[in-house]
Amino acid sequence: MIKKEILLGFFTGIFANAIGIVLYILLFSELSIAETLKAAQQNNFLGSLIALGAILNLIIFFLFLKQNKPYRARGVLLATLIAAVSIAISKFS
Repeated sequence: MIKKEILLGFFTGIFANAIGIVLYILLFSELSIAETLKAAQQNNFLGSLIALGAILNLIIFFLFLKQNKPYRARGVLLATLIAAVSIAISKFS
């Protein structure tokens, strides 16, 4: 039961991060989503896009805490840590 809640929070966090990235691209980029991601990788600012997408995880984390669902909040925190590791890998590779 606890693992299920953490997994649900984790997938919610990953999904929210992806939605955040897409929303940022749609609102602030003149290129398409695929072209923006390709340009971000070539110009070494893919990590910045991931970090901006993770802002939605903050909202979801506190929403889960307010709803008294701490295990789902832990899953969102885990997804955010995975995003941080991917940012570090993209910056130092």
